[in-house]
Amino acid sequence: MGEFAALIHNENIKIFRRLRTWIMLFILALISALFPALIHFTSNGNDVTGIWDSFQTTMAIAFFLNTIFTALVAADSVAGEFTWGTIKLLLIRPWSRSKILLSKYLSMVIFSLISTAVLIGFGYGSALIFSSSAVEPLGGNVMSWSQGEYVFLLILCSYIELFLTAAIAFMISSVFRSSGLAIVLSLSIMFTKDIFIAIFSPERYEWANYLIFAHMNLSNYLLTDTGPGGATLGFAIAVLAVYYVILMAVSWIVFRKRDVAA
Repeated sequence: MGEFAALIHNENIKIFRRLRTWIMLFILALISALFPALIHFTSNGNDVTGIWDSFQTTMAIAFFLNTIFTALVAADSVAGEFTWGTIKLLLIRPWSRSKILLSKYLSMVIFSLISTAVLIGFGYGSALIFSSSAVEPLGGNVMSWSQGEYVFLLILCSYIELFLTAAIAFMISSVFRSSGLAIVLSLSIMFTKDIFIAIFSPERYEWANYLIFAHMNLSNYLLTDTGPGGATLGFAIAVLAVYYVILMAVSWIVFRKRDVAA
């Protein structure tokens, strides 16, 4: 177990020793801190923005960038080793390929958690400073969430979407050994999934209910019991879990079987 922890530590060093990692974290911190201030100074004097409204708006914007940055890290995790030719040096170490790939994946997850903690910390701290402390009931909320609960549940839903997008980027990186392809495809999914679902709507096509894109946004279930095509939360989670297992299985199988001698 100690050797595996050292392997994860080594992968974390690879991520956090790069200048671009700290630039990404700095951008997340800066945006999270500036948006509540921007909302405060651009709002009308009589239109006071509450803490949770300001925080929710900030998180919606910051999390979009957070997903992109995490996808970049995931895309480069495996493909970068092949690009720089360091994969052979890694594989001759006394670690199985499964442990190597798992350490890379866990390091990517650790980065996503750290980046999420950064934007939550700076965003909430800035909202406390620049926003009103008044709390208003969440209108029309049939689930009776408080404002704070609702915002943090939205963050959880956003993180699940980030988690799946990063898994797709990681799988493409492992299979095709191309960080560029992994970045392009994962970001394409981010930008086009809503358009794809609008065309192949679960409301019109029953088979569309089994597509991952139809269920990546779980925030709909915070205010209603049914989602696209009448799907329930349990069904949506089951579909996402099946796709996640497939993505991870493909990554592990291809990485373990691939010949890197050439």
